[in-house]
Amino acid sequence: MYKINELYDLEHSVAKGYLEQFTYPWEALKGISAEILRLGENLGEDFEEISPQVWAHKSAKIMPSAYIGAPCIIGANTEVRHCAFIRGSALIGENCVVGNSTELKNVILFDNVQVPHYNYVGDSILGYKAHMGAGSITSNVKSDKSLVVIHGQQDIPTGIKKVGAMLGDFVEVGCNSVLNPGTVIGRNSNVYPTSCVRGCVPENSIYKKNDTVVAKR
Repeated sequence: MYKINELYDLEHSVAKGYLEQFTYPWEALKGISAEILRLGENLGEDFEEISPQVWAHKSAKIMPSAYIGAPCIIGANTEVRHCAFIRGSALIGENCVVGNSTELKNVILFDNVQVPHYNYVGDSILGYKAHMGAGSITSNVKSDKSLVVIHGQQDIPTGIKKVGAMLGDFVEVGCNSVLNPGTVIGRNSNVYPTSCVRGCVPENSIYKKNDTVVAKR
């Protein structure tokens, strides 16, 4: 199983202190909104409250066509591009890209994360320099609406209905892939385009298909 300290270098997120309270990353999902509100009141003069409970660094580039719901923090040098849809509860780090028609909801994006083209990311945490290819999405609710279980060497019930994907640092997800509810992908791993991923992918691996996961050399 992948714990927070196994997936992420917490130095690359302003949520470091918050995440350190938990063992597993999905345990942090319920409190993201409250953490954004707590951080937002103490961000300093480099940030502006561009609308109620939405704070953006003065160096962030936000297209006028983007929708940004509260609460939200947008870090330094981050780009929010044309028609991005940030529904709220989004803690977005520095040097990130939130791209054309990308939708975010209840997420933590570490620094340098890219979700640049037609992505849906909900109830998820994406580590430092994680990248989702065009059209790749996180699925955060099971079709039968039952509570999400993390499937790995042992199964861990989350007790939560909505859990998307936990991507470790430097994860690359190929175009048009679907990450099913409760997917966990270890650091430095790659997912082939058009994959349907369920369960846990070890760090330093290449996910080719469900029964073909190979170690990087």
